[in-house]
Amino acid sequence: HPYVTMFHLAFRISAIVAYMLCGWFSNSFITSFVVVVLLLSMDFWTVKNITGRLMVGLRWWNYVDDNGKSHWVFESKKGVQQNRINTTEARIFWLALILCPLLWSVFFVAALFSLKFKWLLLVWIAIVLNGANLYGYVKCKMGNEKNISAATSDFLRKQVIQN
Repeated sequence: HPYVTMFHLAFRISAIVAYMLCGWFSNSFITSFVVVVLLLSMDFWTVKNITGRLMVGLRWWNYVDDNGKSHWVFESKKGVQQNRINTTEARIFWLALILCPLLWSVFFVAALFSLKFKWLLLVWIAIVLNGANLYGYVKCKMGNEKNISAATSDFLRKQVIQN
């Protein structure tokens, strides 16, 4: 899925580039804010609904029942369907999914220390949207029942044993 991979990276990279360069092209904070939030929203929707399903065979969603209780649903392809996942595309998916929230966190710290408080809201929106996708896909990958910290400990333990 080369086109899917391209869009997976395109919206993420364009949101980051727009954030970094918005001061050069516009003096209007509102215009910059709207452009970056639109790109972040397109990225969130694309990753959640398309690229996760096609690139790694995972998907997640949330719904609220009639009683007002929120339910999270995590799915992953099994068996023969899972074997059709391209390892290079999967690596690109996970790398972008993990690195982008880290980069937005760096932007958050930079905005905080440079006292650009209005930009903190924009960066916080980026962290929340990217973080929601990261959380959803990690829960899909590790299993809904498994605690993420326990899964991380298991992974690290296996890596130490292999080395």
